[in-house]
Amino acid sequence: MVGAGPAREHRCSKAAISTLENDEDMIVVGEADDGAAATDLAVRTAPDVILMDIRMPEVDGLEATRRIRAALPDGPRILVLTTFDLDEYVYAALRAGAGGFLLKDTLAADLLSGIRAVARGDAIVAPSVTRRLIERHIGAAGDPLPRTEAELRVLTEREREVLELIAWGLSNAEIAGRLFLTEGTVKGHVSRVLAKLGLRDRVQAVIFSYECGLVRAGA
Repeated sequence: MVGAGPAREHRCSKAAISTLENDEDMIVVGEADDGAAATDLAVRTAPDVILMDIRMPEVDGLEATRRIRAALPDGPRILVLTTFDLDEYVYAALRAGAGGFLLKDTLAADLLSGIRAVARGDAIVAPSVTRRLIERHIGAAGDPLPRTEAELRVLTEREREVLELIAWGLSNAEIAGRLFLTEGTVKGHVSRVLAKLGLRDRVQAVIFSYECGLVRAGA
């Protein structure tokens, strides 16, 4: 596990660690080689952001994410490191409380900007990959969806529009342009949507939208 000034990370490559250590805003607080050690380290160091590798010995990143969320519900933001096409547990990790995901070969500049974004409370959502992951898991094999459309009734019509655009991966600026609103107004709508639905961030909003049928897999 690794930490950084506004952000902290979990088991990642030596190159990524070097990138963080060489950035003046980042402070590496530790590394862990398996999920159990990562959980213990997260509890002891209370980092701001954790970069979590899905594939680890003994306790994997999915279970570690669950344990950290249970121990620190308001604690570190968790970014999942994945190779998308190979890791089948990313969607489950997002549902377990991860705030987003990055490719393992993410460029140094993108890694740093991603960590800073998460530290600010934003979620890292790659729209096309997010949809692939969600579509792969939601409703697979005829499984019932965990949410119902009735849960959307707490939202106003405008808030529902904003939620749908979030699900399509649009940023606040893009939503503002689409709906002819100011970015500040959109930010307010997003905050109210998350609060009303009891969601932590935009990643959970995307998942919620698919699970309740607001956005359809494959549409």
